[in-house]
Amino acid sequence: MRTKNLLISSFILTLFIFCVNSFSQMVTYTPNDITWKDAAPPLPPTIKIAVLEGDPSKEGEFTLRLKVPANWKIAPHWHPAIEHVTVISGSFYIGHGEKFDEMMGSALPAGGMAIMQPKTPHFAWVKEETIIQLHGIGPWKIIYVNPEDDPANKK
Repeated sequence: MRTKNLLISSFILTLFIFCVNSFSQMVTYTPNDITWKDAAPPLPPTIKIAVLEGDPSKEGEFTLRLKVPANWKIAPHWHPAIEHVTVISGSFYIGHGEKFDEMMGSALPAGGMAIMQPKTPHFAWVKEETIIQLHGIGPWKIIYVNPEDDPANKK
C-alpha cells in the first residue's frame, strides 16, 4: 500500500511539474498586449517596433513587429542570417537585387510571407501604413549594399 501511494504521489508531482513548466514556456499576445516603441538604429525612429521574443541584437531566436509609416522605403541591403517577413496588415512591397527598382518588386498582402537567406540583397517599400513581423536568428543586422544608404552614415 505504501509503495502504491508513493507511486501515485510521484506521478502527481511529475504531472504538476510538467504542467507548470509547460505553461511558463508559453507566451501569447493579443493586439492590445503589444507595446510599440520608437525604433532604434539601424531603423529610423519613424518606424515603431515591438519585440515579442528574444533580443534581436544578441545571438538566438527573435520575433519582432514593425509598424511602418506610409510611403516608407528601405534601400538595398542584406542580413548576415536568415530573415522571415510576414505581413500582418497592409501591403509590403519587396524586390530582390542590389538596385532599388520598384519594377523588380512585388506586393505581399496581409498574410503574405518572404524568406531571405543570409546575404540575399533585397529592398522594400510600402504605400500605406503596414505592420510586418520579422523572425530569425540574431544578432540581426542590416548591411546596406551602398554604405551611403545607411541612415547611421548620414549627417
